[in-house]
Amino acid sequence: MATFEKKVEKYIEEQQLVEAGDRLLIACSGGIDSMGLLHFFIHFQKHWKVELYVAHVDHMLRGEVSYEDRQFVEQFCKDWNIPVFSTSIPIPELLAKEGGNSQAVCRRERYAFFAEIMKQHQINKLVTAHHADDQLETMLMSLTRAGSVNGFKGISSKRPFTVGTVIRPFLKVTKEEIGKYLMEKGGTFREDASNLKDDYTRNRFRHHIIPLMKKENHQVAIHAAELAQNLQQDDEYLNELAKSRFSSVVENIGERFVLHIDRLQKEPLALQRRIILILLNYLYHHSDAKNFAISREILELCKSQEGNATIHLPDQYVANRSYGIITFFQRKTSEGEQYPCSIEMGEWNVFNGFRVYIGKLPEDAGIQQNEAVVYYCNSNTITFPLKVRIRKEGDRIQLKGMFEPKRISRLFIDEKIPLIERDTWPILVDSNDEILAVLGVRVNHRFSKKKRADDDMVMIVEKKDPYNK
Repeated sequence: MATFEKKVEKYIEEQQLVEAGDRLLIACSGGIDSMGLLHFFIHFQKHWKVELYVAHVDHMLRGEVSYEDRQFVEQFCKDWNIPVFSTSIPIPELLAKEGGNSQAVCRRERYAFFAEIMKQHQINKLVTAHHADDQLETMLMSLTRAGSVNGFKGISSKRPFTVGTVIRPFLKVTKEEIGKYLMEKGGTFREDASNLKDDYTRNRFRHHIIPLMKKENHQVAIHAAELAQNLQQDDEYLNELAKSRFSSVVENIGERFVLHIDRLQKEPLALQRRIILILLNYLYHHSDAKNFAISREILELCKSQEGNATIHLPDQYVANRSYGIITFFQRKTSEGEQYPCSIEMGEWNVFNGFRVYIGKLPEDAGIQQNEAVVYYCNSNTITFPLKVRIRKEGDRIQLKGMFEPKRISRLFIDEKIPLIERDTWPILVDSNDEILAVLGVRVNHRFSKKKRADDDMVMIVEKKDPYNK
């Protein structure tokens, strides 16, 4: 017990996670990790002269069992005279209404509750029980998604939060160590049965990949925690260097940013990547993974200074290379290009790289269009009016021959649509918001390239350059 506490105490002091007078909100699910965290801070409360509060969220995903978790945490806090803030959030209802990833929705709602509590009660730090095994899982999951340093450096010991700071004092200890500590303290906990299922990516890594690695070396999680910490420190230093070099490479001229290719190429490649990421942070507030993908496209654009070239970025931004510089600007759109926008039947409509014609089928059905694809359908199977919008979280399209609708996000991946184009890709929907077509990619099951007996409407989709009208 003493060794565990000394290890955590040393880490907290090294990372400067806790200061005298802090008001700490401990995120507690009732599981083994968070209960170990709660016991630790109860023991060290007087040592650090901090105030303790506890927050618990019942996501209502496991019925009465999850409500009993809430009661367990509330009773524990009552026994120890710790203020507790608990709530039940109807995650199943939110998922039914808006779709999306259940874990992402849970996290969003949970952290929104934490932020509100911290704001109301002037609490300056949120404490979570992330540990070395979580760190290893996060790094491996990031490696399967992308090859960015930002992802592979894992979970940080602290980060800014909506209100105050999030701190993670257990990152240098394993789940096994936490369990032993809790048992030695005589503590109890609640087991979440969903953690035993393989429904979530993290669980699959936890149940199948991590055990194999631990057979090779039982200390692999601790090694991952140390590697993540080293990567974070190195990355922080390189980012500071990149910030100091940014203004010599990139100029901010009015609403535009101008990148000088020759100046960028004089910098080490590690700084080149980070300078571009700093630029993208000025333009966007995307996740690191998304900005990393866009930065690769920009680095490719920088490989030559000859001729002109343009790439189209999300949110109507354009990167135009000309005479050794790349100019980044946001294209001003006309009212007709604002999303969502209505389809004018029987006329050509222009949407971000496409011309679309939808109307009654002419008497002579022999339609010929250069650089265009023609589809037929029965107008009685579609609810009007039609409109074009960009993608939303949870979007799906019912494709011909498929039993279940396909996620648009998966469709973009399968069809190799560049990441930087996905957020502005035009999507055709009916008045019920059913997706009829991802323009230029796929149409839903109501359309056919061959005219059928009851088809009375045609859709012509033509790819064009949206910046050269």
